Parts: sequence; C-alpha cells; structure tokens
Amino acid sequence: MSTTLEKVAKTPQQGGLRQAMAWLHTWCGLWISWLLFAIFLTGTLAVFDDPIGHWMTPEHALEEAAHANDTPPPKVTDRANRLALALDFMEKEHPKADMWEIWPVQRPGQGLSAYWFQPSGGYGSAELNPLTGALVEHAPDANQRDTIGGHHFVDFHYELHAGRIGVWIVGITTMIMLVALVSGVITHKRIFKDFFTFRPAKGQRSWLDAHNAVAVLTLPFQFMIAYTGIAFFSDDYVPAPVVAQYGMENGKKAFLSDWNDVGKPARIGQPMAIPDLEQYALRAEQTIHQEIRAVVLDNPNDASMRVCMYGWNEESDKLQRISANTGMACYALATGEQIAVRQPGKADSGPAGLTRIVMSNLHMAAFGGTPMRWLYFFCGLAGTAMMGTGAILFMVKRRQRAGGEFGSATERVYRMIECLNVAAIAGLAVACIGYLWANRLIPVGIEHRAGWEVRAFFGLWFLMLVHACLRPEKRGWIEQLALLAVLCVLLPVLNVLSTGDNLVAQITRGDWESAGVELCSVAFGLLAAWGAWKVHKRKEQPLKKAARENRSAPASLQTTMEGH
Repeated sequence: MSTTLEKVAKTPQQGGLRQAMAWLHTWCGLWISWLLFAIFLTGTLAVFDDPIGHWMTPEHALEEAAHANDTPPPKVTDRANRLALALDFMEKEHPKADMWEIWPVQRPGQGLSAYWFQPSGGYGSAELNPLTGALVEHAPDANQRDTIGGHHFVDFHYELHAGRIGVWIVGITTMIMLVALVSGVITHKRIFKDFFTFRPAKGQRSWLDAHNAVAVLTLPFQFMIAYTGIAFFSDDYVPAPVVAQYGMENGKKAFLSDWNDVGKPARIGQPMAIPDLEQYALRAEQTIHQEIRAVVLDNPNDASMRVCMYGWNEESDKLQRISANTGMACYALATGEQIAVRQPGKADSGPAGLTRIVMSNLHMAAFGGTPMRWLYFFCGLAGTAMMGTGAILFMVKRRQRAGGEFGSATERVYRMIECLNVAAIAGLAVACIGYLWANRLIPVGIEHRAGWEVRAFFGLWFLMLVHACLRPEKRGWIEQLALLAVLCVLLPVLNVLSTGDNLVAQITRGDWESAGVELCSVAFGLLAAWGAWKVHKRKEQPLKKAARENRSAPASLQTTMEGH
C-alpha cells in the first residue's frame, strides 16, 4: 500500500487542473513557508525600523527630551555665506576629491554639512559650524549604546544577514511564493466568499478558513510586495543585460556609476576658480520650485566643473506621489549653461529609471506617510499569518489522515515539520522580542556590542529550535507562546528597570515612537497569551494512518479547499 501511495503522490496531474494546483500549492508552500514567515515577519517590523531604532537608543531619546524646552539657537539665514564657508573648508582639507557635496540647510536645525568621495572609495563627511565654518567634533559618548537598531530587521528581511548569498536565497524563495500564490488562486472555487467565511472551533476547517481569509484579504498586497521585491534586485537576479553592456569584470560597478552619475563630465586638466554658487541655487529654485537641500560639485577647480542643485521634499510631497525623487537642476560652470533638469517626482534616467524608483518605493512604503506605513504593517501581519496558518494547516490535515507520502519515513518527516512549525513561528517571534531585550541587557560599553545583539537574536532562535525538537508538539507551542507573552508584556518593565524611562513619561513628552514600540509589544504579548491558552485547551489528536483500498488518494492530493 505504501508503494501505491507514493506512486499516486508523484502524479498529481491525474486528478485534473485544480488538484494539480492544490498539490503544487501545498508542497511549494510548505517547504518555503518557514523562511517566508521569517521574511514577512521581519519585513513587517522593518516598516517601523526608525521607531524601533529610536527605542533602542534610549540615551539619545532621553537627551532630546531633556533639551526639548531649551531656547533654540539663532536661525542662520545667509545661505551664500554658508556655501562659501563649506567651499573654503573643502579647498583646504580635500582639494583633490572628485566630488564635493554641501548641505547648507539641515532640518529641523540650521546646520552645515560637507561630504566628499574618499580616494580609497566611499563617502567622507564633516559637520561644520554654520557661523565660522570650523569643524565641529563630537567626542564619542561612552554611555551611548552601539546598536543597528531596527535596521537589523531590514537586513534580515532582504539578505538574511548573509550578504549576496542571502539576497539570492530570498529571491528564489520569493519566486516560489509567486508560484504558490498563483496555484492557490487557481485552487479556489469561491475566492470572494472565502473572505467572509470563518467557522471557529472546527479544527481543520477553522485553520483553512483563517488561511483563506487572510490570503484573499491581502492577495493584491502579497503579489505587489513579492513582485516589487524581485524587481528591486533585478540587476542581481537577471545580470545578463548588465554583463552584455558593461562586461563581466566590474560590470555592476560601471552600471551603477552610469545609473547614479548620468552626464557626469570628465576632467580636462584646465584650472578654474569656483564661481559664486548662490546664484545657481536661486536659478535652480525657480526651475524646480523646491528649496535647495544639497549642492553637488563635480570635478572642483577644473574647467569641466558641473554643479547640481537638489531640492527638498516636503511632507506633502510624500503624500502626493510615489516617486521620492526631488527636483534637480545641473549647470556647466564654465559657461553657466543649464545642462540637465529633473522635476520633482521624475527620473533623470528615463522611464526605466522612474519605474525602478516607483517599484522600490512601493516595496518600502516610501510614500503616503504614517497612515500608509500602518496599512503596510497590518497587511504584512496578514501575510505573515497566511504563511503560518498554511504551515499549521498541513499538520492539522495529517492528524486527520496521514498521507504516507514518504513511505516508512512519513512519521519522522511529520515530526520534523511539527518542530519546524513551532520554531519558525513561535520561536522566531521569541527571537525578535529577545533582540529588544538584548538591547537593554547587554552592557553598554562592551566591544562590538551591535554584533552581540544580532548574535542574541540568532542564538535565541536556535534555542527555540532545540526546544521544539525536545518537547512534544503541543507542549512546544504552549511553552514558546507563553515565553513570548511574558517577554512582550514585560518589555516596558525592563525599560523602566534599565533606563528609568516609562510608558507614561514617553506619552507625556510626546515620544510616540518609543511608546508605540512598547504598546505594540504589550498587544502582541496579550495575543500570544491568548494563543497559548487556546493551544492548552485543544485536545491532542494523534496522527491517523492513511486509509487503505477504499481511499482513492492520500491527503496530499486533496484540494486545499475541501468541500468547495
């Protein structure tokens, strides 16, 4: 009988298109569900990486609060003088740099900053006194904790902290996700009715309803987020056009240089003094209708000099358009001729460049302000729930009737899947909140402290995997969800004990970023406690053997929309 079941499992097409798609959806979805759950959960948290980073640097937050009522410094309004001071600094300190960049206004303050290309590669930067042009040096604060903050979730979301290899793993996983989404849509008979259907306390049926509801609710979002994520790294995933145009060696570097430095002139070796840049800033403001944010000077002190003036996006601009590009106007300083213009929201690299920017901004919610970020957050949670309920549904169905897909090893494989379900869902959530706990518990002055926070995340996740393998499936869920609930609910208490700050004080001073992190943590803790209680009340069901000759096919072949 085992041989018969294995044979049937290998021929899903014999049941028709819907059953073939159900087979594809089940097995594609299962093997990537654990990694997709991690990608979606960390991506959802990454929507608010700045508030999380703000909470994880409490010394900075408390310092801001302490000086909130201080008399503001006098506003410096002479932009021409600030540009001249910055140019004088660059002439003395970095005369051979190929690019100088000056920020004559820094909001909300009125600072003055300078940037340049280092000979060894990368950016150099300096903060200058806007009244004298002198270098402002900040002594390192031994009491300021070293952390990458919420950007940890960003890095894990798209590269798993594994660099280029991680980018490829995430890309392949995302492609399989698209296959699972398409096959899931084909499998459905009543896709719209599923959105309004949920039958609680019905075992397998309840998990199926939950999986269908969150999938249908956010189906356009899931397609969009997967497709734009692949498009964002299209030059990595489909490198042939770049290699054909620029060659194999340093082709990517040359491509990015052309992409980011459109029209940059080559040096001609003829000296030329830098003219007054304020007149060009005024011309640019009239052209692009934005206040000038940055002044970029290519090939300084050479007759090939080009200056580009970049505008400043107001908050209203981010609400009105998806493209985050500011306006730009470039001038050849030898002739004073305007050589390039980019209006706000457009792209200077043509329709392809604008498409790339729109794709990336769609993926990263770089538009629409705070309401859009909350929408992405909740849609991301729904997508995460879709991955989790799908993985759980697989084992719920097998408890009703095991499929025997792996012959004599079926029960061992099922046990492995149970362990991975617990560790990938509850265990990852424990690791995420544990990362915030590590931020408060790891000593501030320890060397390479930010790295230790990330190690704490992965170490705790590994311990949850070990725990899931050592404990029965039901006990594993209860204990890890209970641990998650405790860590989430007690996070505000940990903050009080470690920094002296508290939720009431945060709300009183208007620090909604820190307060939001702690309030969301408590909410997730209560949800986890409810989940632990529900699992505790659940009656354990042992795996049932597959039916014999009177069953036509194993459970793996049955459509995931049973009875539809």
